[in-house]
Amino acid sequence: MGSQLSAVRQSERSTSRLSTATAVLAVVMMAVLGANASAATDETEARAFFAKFVAAQNAHDANEVKAMLWNSPGMLWYGRGVETRGREAVADRFREYYQGTWHLEPDMSQFHATVISNDVMQILVPIVFTRGLPGQPSQDNKFLISQTFVHDANGWHVASIMPIANTQLK
Repeated sequence: MGSQLSAVRQSERSTSRLSTATAVLAVVMMAVLGANASAATDETEARAFFAKFVAAQNAHDANEVKAMLWNSPGMLWYGRGVETRGREAVADRFREYYQGTWHLEPDMSQFHATVISNDVMQILVPIVFTRGLPGQPSQDNKFLISQTFVHDANGWHVASIMPIANTQLK
């Protein structure tokens, strides 16, 4: 009888260890799969927000573009050696460009988003700008665009825009 009782206890301990191991594995798998799902969601959100931002620019809709900019004095657009800070100043700069030719064609096949925190994402995407002063011929230029998005109670906003002349992602 003693050996049967010992065998039952050993079996219960093995079952308990197996149940614990299974539970730990389930938690780890949910965390890994959840992280991957979250990363995919973040990438999808970033893509959708960026596509909306590009569409507003291509429509020369300065009010929509302004609404998508971070409402902070720290909002930054740095390009062509010019630092423009603040939502209003950046929106005014877009308005100036819209008086001439201004069109964007991002290469979304090379779009990359990196989550910095729950409220901050960084994107990188090659883009062709077609631009020209009013009454002047337009020209195409390729840039690698780096943008920082911040999330607040009103959704995502562009916090920085940094065009980089080297368009090759490595």
